Amino acid sequence: MIESKQMDQNTFGSYRIQQNPRISVTFNHGTIQYGGGDQLRAHYTVDGIESHSISAVERSVVWYTEGKGEEDLGVVFFERIQIDKRKDGTQTSPASLSTDHLTGALSTDLPHSPLSYEGIIVKIRWCVRIRIFFRSGRDFVSEHIFFLGSVPVVQLPVKIEK
Repeated sequence: MIESKQMDQNTFGSYRIQQNPRISVTFNHGTIQYGGGDQLRAHYTVDGIESHSISAVERSVVWYTEGKGEEDLGVVFFERIQIDKRKDGTQTSPASLSTDHLTGALSTDLPHSPLSYEGIIVKIRWCVRIRIFFRSGRDFVSEHIFFLGSVPVVQLPVKIEK
C-alpha cells in the first residue's frame, strides 16, 4: 500500500485552481440606456485573481440575438491586450490597462441599430464583454448588459373572459 501525501498549494505552481474573477463595469450613463450615435464609455475592475496569472484581456462591445432561429452576433468594438512577461518576472502591458489593480477602460461610438429588443420569440441584447485569458490556458468571460434605443418590452396579449 502506498501512502498518499498531502501537497501544499505551492507544489501545483501554475496548475493551482483559480477562483473565478469578479468583474464589475461602470457605464458613463447611469441608466445604461443609450441612443444611436451615443458614445459608450465603460470602466471595469477585475477582482479575485492575481495579475501575474493573466496572459491577455479582451474587451468588446457586441450585440447578439437569442430565441428561435439562428443566432446572430455583431461586434462594434474589439480590443485584445496581450500582457507580456519579461525574463525578470515583471509584466508589460499598454497604458490602457493597469495590471497593478487589473482595471481598464473602453470607449466607442454606438451605431443606430439594431436596437435592444425584448420580444417573445427573439431578443436582441447589447453588452460589454470582458474576457480574461490565464497563463494556464483557461479563460473567463463576463457580460454586462446595456440597452440601445427604447423599444418597449413585448407583452403577451391578455385573454378576456366572457
